[in-house]
Amino acid sequence: MSAEKRNALGRGLSALLNDSENVYTNKNNISQGADVAGLGSVSDIKLSEIDVNPFQPRTDFDQQALAELADSIKLQGLIQPITVRRLNAHSYQLISGERRLRASKLAGLTQVPAYVRTANDQQMLEMALIENIQRENLNAIEVAISFQRMIEECSLKQEELGTRVSKNRSTVTNYLRLLKLPPSIQASLRDGDITMGHARALINIDDPSKQIFIHQHIIRQGLSVRKTEELVRDMQNAPVKKERRPAAASFQIQKIQDDLASKFSTRVKLKMGNQGKGVIEIPFLSENDLNRILEMLDW
Repeated sequence: MSAEKRNALGRGLSALLNDSENVYTNKNNISQGADVAGLGSVSDIKLSEIDVNPFQPRTDFDQQALAELADSIKLQGLIQPITVRRLNAHSYQLISGERRLRASKLAGLTQVPAYVRTANDQQMLEMALIENIQRENLNAIEVAISFQRMIEECSLKQEELGTRVSKNRSTVTNYLRLLKLPPSIQASLRDGDITMGHARALINIDDPSKQIFIHQHIIRQGLSVRKTEELVRDMQNAPVKKERRPAAASFQIQKIQDDLASKFSTRVKLKMGNQGKGVIEIPFLSENDLNRILEMLDW
């Protein structure tokens, strides 16, 4: 990529697209079925001729917000054109504006105004990411995945990526580290059950099972980020006990242990000797947590 394009991307999507040089063509001046105007102009394009952007980083769209936008489009039309690249005479691929495209379909439109651009796959990915971050506020996991794709598919270093999206290197690093968390925690962050602050605290724990353990307490007890950080510090400062590894539990014992762990929302250890005797260990993190477990046992 040339230095000129790098600088344009660094300044944001509007600089890259050179929107200031384009003038919205009046719909009345575009006859139905007419050939699309030259690249760089705004033209009405049939929705049936537009394919979605395969590099779109956003995966979740608020259906209520889409419906509200569709109602607005029915009344006022699509005010802000989408951006596409031409594949051939009657085929285009979306670069940015998928939310507007979806809402236009809900509104019953058959064609929409669009900027027609030229862009290679690397530009497509960068432009889609920048457009969404600036205008749509992706959730943290979507941002992290998009950053990772840009690094891998566009051969960018973290510093270069930071320049593209106007973020410092430490911010980029914090997002990328989220992808090392267990899938259940990533999903919780994606769905808004925990915040970026909670996730950053959990990242400091190396053991995934401990991460999940604390995550369950965050959800169950509504822990703040500060309380979560304190809990993580306490766990990291706790003395390490060296225990002899027990023999592998049978399938039945393992299933009972897993069922108990699910019931009490905490790790449960079930030890059984050769004569059928054994011990059940149910750990707790606080007095409140102990009371919760006792209540479940009808104590």
